[in-house]
Amino acid sequence: MMSSSQVSRQSMKRHKWSIDLSTIRGGGSSSDSYYNNKSVDCNPPGFIDRQLPDTLAHQVDNSLVDKRSWDIAVAPLKQLPMNMFLMYMSGNVIGIFPIMMVGMMFFKPVQAMIAFRSTCRMLEGSTHALAQKVVYLLGNLLALSLALYKCQSMGLLPTHASDWLAFVPPQVHVEYVGGGLV
Repeated sequence: MMSSSQVSRQSMKRHKWSIDLSTIRGGGSSSDSYYNNKSVDCNPPGFIDRQLPDTLAHQVDNSLVDKRSWDIAVAPLKQLPMNMFLMYMSGNVIGIFPIMMVGMMFFKPVQAMIAFRSTCRMLEGSTHALAQKVVYLLGNLLALSLALYKCQSMGLLPTHASDWLAFVPPQVHVEYVGGGLV
């Protein structure tokens, strides 16, 4: 018959990654001096039981704040290519889908400019806050100009003289001509 130490040695040979916790720190048989004297650390690999300095964390936080702020500032510019593609696909006809697309393209930048102060608060922690605000505002203005261009190409903006005929006073007749009787 095998003793418990022989069984635990066989299990250790079979599974190199396993730890027999019954033999750690005096828990096993007293005749097995190898397992009783061996100090086994139960912490996971890579675990360090000490404090790390916080200076690296602050540097990483500043770079993450800058990156996140630039992501917020560039977001309207990233949406422009997709919006241009959608405007191209919707065509210049007046229908429900193109009107909804133009409405979305017009109201999103307007809403973003209305909420500009709250966006500025999110950008305040960055080192390039002024440049990020300018880029954010420029991206929204470009999106708004794209919507206005689409409205003009669809004929929704009054850009021709014939669009203003209702406001033009009627012409005054200078002379009257009547047919004669012979």
